[in-house]
This record gives sequence, C-alpha cells and structure tokens, in this order.
Amino acid sequence: MNTTTSNSAASIRDIGGNDGSLIFLGFCSFASALGGLLFGYDLFVISGAKDLIVQHFQLSTLMEGWFVSSAMVGAMLGCLLAGAGSDRFGRKKVLFVASVLLLACSVGCGLAWSTTSLIFFRWIGGVGVGIASMVCPLYISEISPPRLRGRLVTLFQLAICVGIVAAIVMNTWLLSWHDHLAGREGGGLIGWMVTRDVWRSMLGMESLPALLFCSACMFIAESPRWLAEKGFYPEAQRVLERINGRKVAATELADITAAAMQQNSSLRELLKPGLRRALLMALFLAVVSEWSGITTIWNFGPEIIRGQGIQLSSEMTGMVVIASSLSIFTLVAVWLMDRAGRRRLLFWGNLGCFISLILLGVLLGRPDSASALKVAAAATFVACFAFSMGPIKWIFMSEVFPTSIRGRAVAICSLAVWAADAILNQLFPLIRDHWGKHITFYAFAAVLIPQFFFVWKIMPETKGRSLEEIERSWQGEQQPAATEKPAVPDVDAAAR
Repeated sequence: MNTTTSNSAASIRDIGGNDGSLIFLGFCSFASALGGLLFGYDLFVISGAKDLIVQHFQLSTLMEGWFVSSAMVGAMLGCLLAGAGSDRFGRKKVLFVASVLLLACSVGCGLAWSTTSLIFFRWIGGVGVGIASMVCPLYISEISPPRLRGRLVTLFQLAICVGIVAAIVMNTWLLSWHDHLAGREGGGLIGWMVTRDVWRSMLGMESLPALLFCSACMFIAESPRWLAEKGFYPEAQRVLERINGRKVAATELADITAAAMQQNSSLRELLKPGLRRALLMALFLAVVSEWSGITTIWNFGPEIIRGQGIQLSSEMTGMVVIASSLSIFTLVAVWLMDRAGRRRLLFWGNLGCFISLILLGVLLGRPDSASALKVAAAATFVACFAFSMGPIKWIFMSEVFPTSIRGRAVAICSLAVWAADAILNQLFPLIRDHWGKHITFYAFAAVLIPQFFFVWKIMPETKGRSLEEIERSWQGEQQPAATEKPAVPDVDAAAR
C-alpha cells in the first residue's frame, strides 16, 4: 500500500527540488476538493428536482421531508464509517470509497423506478457525501504548510460552491430544454430523461464529476501525518519533501514524530480538559452553522423566493444569483482566511447573516414582497455565510485534534453537521406549514445570537500555527494563542 502511495505521488511532476512543489500540493488539494464539488452537487441538485419528484411520486409532506433528509441521514453513517476507516486504512483509500458511492448514487437516482429505490440511492450518495465531508478537509489540512492551510482547506468550501452552482445551472438549463421540448413526443433516452422526467437527468448528471473524482483519487499521495503516525517514516518523508522541500521536511517530520510519540489513540483523550474544550467548540461551530438555515436555502430555495405568477425556471434563475454570491464570497474567504484569521471573519460573517435573516423574515411575512428583494436578502445571507461559517467550521475541526484520533474526532464533528442538517430538513416542511416561513427565518436568526459571545470570548485563533503547535497548546487546558491583534472589534483580545 505504501509503496503504491509513494509511486503515485512521484507520478506528479516535481518542481523546485529543495523548495518543494506547489504543483504537487495543488494537485492533491484539488483532487481532494473534488469531494466538495460532489458534496455541493449531490445535496443541492434537489432544489430544482424536488417539486418535480414530489409531483411524480405524489409524496406527502412527511415523505417530502424524508426524501430531502435521507441524504443527510446517510451522511451521518458516512461520517461514522469514515472516522475509524480513515484512521485505520488511511485517508486516500477512504476518499476512493466515497467517490465510488457517489458514482453509484448518481446512476441509481437517474434510473430510479420507485420512491423506495430513489430514497435508497439518495441515502447511498449521502454516505459518500458524509465520508467526503469528513476526510477531504482533514486530508488537505494534513498535507498543507501552516502558511497555506486556511486557504487550501477553504478550497473544499469553494468546491462545494462550485458544485452548488453547477447543480443550479444544470437544473436551469435542463428545465429550459424540457420547456422547449414540451408538447412534443419524445422517444428514447432524451424523451424519458428530459421530456417526461427531467428530474432524472438532473440527478444523473452527477456521474460526470463523480468519475473525475474517482480517477483523481488514484493518483494522490497518502497523508504524511497518517503515514508517520503508523510508523511509515520513509514514505512520510518523501511526501513532505515533495510538498515543502528537503530541509523543511526533515524538521517537520521530526516535529510530527515527536508529537505522535506522545499521543494516545484512544477516544477517551477527547474527555481530557484541553481536548474536551476543543471538541465542544468544534461541535458548537458545526451545529450553529447548519441551524442558521443555510441548507433550507438550497433544498427549499425556489419556494422561499417564489412570487406571484413566477415559474420554476425563473425561480431557478434567482437561485443562480444566490449561488453566484456563494462562490464569489468563498473566493474572498480563500484570500482572507490566512490574513484576517478565523475569528475576525466569523464575527463579521455572523453579523451579516443575522441581519440578512431578519430582513428575509420580514419579506416572507409580506405576501406582496417582490421576488427580487427575497433573492437579494437570501444572496446577502449566503454571501456572509460563505466567507465565515461555511469554511471555518471545516477548517477548525480539521486543525484542533491530535493526529492519532483526528479522523474519529473530525467524524464526530462532521456527524454533528449532518445530524443538524437531517433534523432541520426533516422538520422544515412541518414548521413552514404550521409557523409560516417568516417565523422560521426569525428563529434561524435567533440561533446566531450565542455565536457572537462564542467568537468574542471563547474561540481561539489558529491561523499561522502548525497542527503540532495547536495540539501542544491544548495540553494543560491552554488554548492556542492569537498571533496578532485585530482591528476593531478586538475579538482576538478576548482569547488572551
């Protein structure tokens, strides 16, 4: 296994010799981030297909919620499997398994013959998404130099955005094609998957990026930290040399080895004061980010922005605008994450999300509100989420745990993400029908209030620090210290 890993790593052309190779690092990060693209596409292709599927299979309100949340339930299982699996078998092999499951999901959903088969393949895809959501940011964090780690892990969030945009653009294009062919007798594959059941082509198109992800996973290197933790020091050294160059690799491997020798691989380590604090903070970020209502924008977006007389194709155009804001401001996160730091971005993003959700609730409470205003409010919420809560929960959970239990610890935090999503998306149709959409979004805004205190008083700054430095800082119940003092508001000062 390890010979194969080093040989596959060597297949990527190295440049820079003693300085390491950004091409090699970029390839491994890009290949892993493809899991994020499939994450985005698989979960949010439903925004355009849901109403069509509900109509096709005559789903009740309860089954509508189960259809949407089934992928989240699968993701919960995927996180549990990936945690122990990635710690035992390595990050690379588990990523490949995720790619195969996502490929099976796309083909199965496109050919689904009943409600049961459709939900089953959605669940299978959810398992793959759960694995990818846990292992992809973990893998990127373990191969990245400290100076680039925040930006490179944010690539995972950017890939999610690309997947969301691709899903929405693909849905819009397929709906336009479907409308163009309306009234015509269509035979063959196009007649079945576009003219009659266009939702099949929406779900089936995921097979293309799934094949790319599957292929890319064959050529990435194994995580050097996992290799060192398992005692494969020569292989770890070779991977580190290709990333950072020989001089830096020798020092880094010594640091990784020293940290690994002091580690205990038991999950009971998470109950010790320092790591228990890290776990609770990571879980808080995971749950609050999802209960902000972000997934309801994607899964139920068309009906949220719906106005009088507006058609589904027009609603999907509004979703393209919302998704575009997600992509643009995730690029802002890539630029600022290792400059401004995690805490400052989270504070301002949380404030923007809170205000936007209140405005969206006001608009949803007025029947005569223009759809354009709803789109603008939703796009602002998504933009603020994109440079803050979206990437930071993945970055933080992938940074703060020791290598020996990092896979399982991140799995617990990822499980919290999907459990929060599953609960919210199962209950949203019921809450929507009983409370109204506007009250629901006021509740989402209320969820964000504790996060202001959390960022100001509790959360530590981790930018610019190696994973081993962060790990050592938890010993003796110490938090990672802030590396620099931010501009007003002085949210970093609270951690000192």
